[in-house]
Amino acid sequence: MQDFERFASDFVRGYGLTHAQFDIIATLGNTSGMSFKELGQKTLITKGTLTGVVDRLEQKGLVVRKRCTRDKRLYFVRLSCEGESLFNEVFPKLTKQGQGLFTGYTEDDFVRLETTLAGLKHAIANSRS
Repeated sequence: MQDFERFASDFVRGYGLTHAQFDIIATLGNTSGMSFKELGQKTLITKGTLTGVVDRLEQKGLVVRKRCTRDKRLYFVRLSCEGESLFNEVFPKLTKQGQGLFTGYTEDDFVRLETTLAGLKHAIANSRS
């Protein structure tokens, strides 16, 4: 897993982004945006780190942060036009490069992997009981 993160990080660094910054851009891509809380849950970036990463993306003009009109304590984050353009350029390229990593795997390999991961997910969920 760390090798794949390194692969993705090296790729997005070519666009002037850190791995965490691209994680946020990829999560916000093809959405109308989301709250900080939802963004943190989907990216697994801690609240303190998330604020700093969003600050830097906002400074780059890639995201827009707005205060929620219903609850002034909450913020809503969405991609700016520039952020959408970057997402639409980088995400397909990264996905295509990533697909190359899996060319040696068969459909049966993926079915076995999916079954194994589903079992692991089930075991983790049941361990909380």
